[in-house]
Amino acid sequence: MNFIETRGNDGQRPAEVSFSEAILSPISSFGGIYSPDSIPELGPAFLSKHLNSSYKVLAKDILSAFNIDIDHDVIDQALNLYDKFDDPNNPVPVIKVSDDLYVSELYHGPTRAFKDMALQPFGLVLSSLAQKRNENYLILAATSGDTGPAALETFKNRSNVQVVCMYPDGGTSDVQRLQMVTEDAANLKVLGVVGDFDDTQSALKRLLGSDEFKQTLKNKNIQLSAANSVNFGRIIFQIIYHVHSYLELVRQNAIEAGEKVYLNVPSGNFGNALGGYYAMKMCLPVEKILIASNNNNILTQFINEGRYDLREMAVTPTTSPAMDILKSSNIERILFDLFGAARTKELMQQLDNEHHYQLTDAELGSIQKIFSADFCNDDEGKRFIKDTFEKGYLMDPHTATCFKAYQTCREKDLKTIVYSTAEWTKFSPVIDNAINGEIDTQDQQALKAIAKTAGIEIPSMIDELFTKKITQQTVIEKDKIEAEILNFI
Repeated sequence: MNFIETRGNDGQRPAEVSFSEAILSPISSFGGIYSPDSIPELGPAFLSKHLNSSYKVLAKDILSAFNIDIDHDVIDQALNLYDKFDDPNNPVPVIKVSDDLYVSELYHGPTRAFKDMALQPFGLVLSSLAQKRNENYLILAATSGDTGPAALETFKNRSNVQVVCMYPDGGTSDVQRLQMVTEDAANLKVLGVVGDFDDTQSALKRLLGSDEFKQTLKNKNIQLSAANSVNFGRIIFQIIYHVHSYLELVRQNAIEAGEKVYLNVPSGNFGNALGGYYAMKMCLPVEKILIASNNNNILTQFINEGRYDLREMAVTPTTSPAMDILKSSNIERILFDLFGAARTKELMQQLDNEHHYQLTDAELGSIQKIFSADFCNDDEGKRFIKDTFEKGYLMDPHTATCFKAYQTCREKDLKTIVYSTAEWTKFSPVIDNAINGEIDTQDQQALKAIAKTAGIEIPSMIDELFTKKITQQTVIEKDKIEAEILNFI
């Protein structure tokens, strides 16, 4: 399978590239990104074949369907990293919360967030490619809280790669920040940036598209890539857990094979939802994908009105900070898949230049056949956390936003799979406030309070953060990012 450019070709680059080329150099012509030239259609037989398969067997068959140019032994090594999750036999448990609502827990990896599902295997694949080519890579990551820790964890001490991770200073939870600033591997650099996530992501995309920056790196014998979901190497691994979660409902006798479900996704950069969209196109019986946002509800506006308008919007800090995003990169791949490269280029360049665009009525109709959307404010989210905890289930504030969409967006009485993107430990002050009524507690105090109330233990990899040495102390203005990166390498 080859990968093509979402905004068309500029005549300077190849019209098509391999999977390995797309993940090593993820930005394409006109500032676009890469998408597969086609999506393999697997059908009901594929689901029947894997009804009793392990996660790794399912994953390998899905990757094989894309016919990617990665050696089989490298894929096996990458998928074996799921053995480090809490339960090697079931890295993604699916838990029944009510009669028609199930939670797919994606956070049982080393950094306690769903980004491990993609970044653990992706890091090994990219490093292996770099070694095979005898090339050195600078990997850039911009994070709203979870991509950063997962990227640093997967790339630390790997050969032929250096990583610079940018996060908005003050825009993550304390646990997320500690996961980053206590990393001490020599090939890692963490930059706190004065601003919000969109500032860090804009810096990342600017550098990825800068010929001058890439030439400077080339002079140092370094190539440039990215760990954000602009990189399809992330997305391909995010398709898998949607298929697994559906099969889990079949295995639990919650549904019959072929029965449609809702996928309910808390969304920021839209990579998680995009994985569900591709799974739907490949084989998954999905009624609709429900998109849950917080007060940064640009995706609700887009899906309900066909309008993507940033002109009077600024990022609002919320209790679900990993979703405090206004420029959702993976919407571009949806536009491309539905409307083609020329229209995608037109819309994305209008967004870049004028900070807004409007879909036609027909285009909006195409979007609404697939997606429905609503947003959940902080107070609503805390009520969902409290109510659900009293019914026996503990969740984080990002997962809580899905419970609003579950109530308001479903048109049919079908089973719903909510995707839980982070463990409760990463946002403990919010949860302590929701279930215990405590105000302004610090993370460590809140973790202990929740553990006591819930009768559970704090995972050791979280508890140990508070005694680890802080090794990454750089906080800079956004216009200093490039110079700081060059100083690091």
